[in-house]
Amino acid sequence: MLSRHNLVWLSPQGWQDAADGAAPEHRPALEKWRRNDWPAVVRRRDANAHANEVCLGVPLPPDPASGQKLRITLRAQALEVVKSVPPLSLKSVLPSLPSPWREELTAFDNRAVGLVMRVYGSVALQVLTAQPYMTPTSDVDILFYPATSQQLNAGLALLSFHATRLPLDGEIVFPSGQAVSWKEWLQAQAAAAHVLVKEADSVHLAPPNALLATLRQP
Repeated sequence: MLSRHNLVWLSPQGWQDAADGAAPEHRPALEKWRRNDWPAVVRRRDANAHANEVCLGVPLPPDPASGQKLRITLRAQALEVVKSVPPLSLKSVLPSLPSPWREELTAFDNRAVGLVMRVYGSVALQVLTAQPYMTPTSDVDILFYPATSQQLNAGLALLSFHATRLPLDGEIVFPSGQAVSWKEWLQAQAAAAHVLVKEADSVHLAPPNALLATLRQP
């Protein structure tokens, strides 16, 4: 099963099928995606999706007048997926970022040696498509993949430190594939509360200890 936030390229037939199932007003955007060979993004599976289908999204740039963000949701046959890759690495997006974000995220990346950090959301989409996704109110959405409790603590400390200098947001992705907002995780630890867990096909509340148990012991 493809993971949430993975980037997916479809075959010509896959794009055609997606356009056929889309609302008429969304078809020009999907045709633009196909023509430019831009990826769609894996989203949470629909409850009624078939086993041979992948659930995808095509997030469009914010409307210049209203700022409204539209994400076209679609499904494709798994056989029509010609390539799938993880979200972009932090290092790969640095050259495309405006200053002073570039300098601060370079420092973040330098301190994240041994930690897996990837980027999604508006920053990643602007890098992938060269379309104007980033605005003055945009966040830098980070996916953090800890393997051990030591990595979890080190990554959270790093995110917290740089969040005082950058509009950082995003998720911790545990080895099980379950994801939690890293900001919510920190709040839940302080309050001994449950956290909202996002999985490939569901969202539910769980105690943090259940996720900590998925980390590798040193």
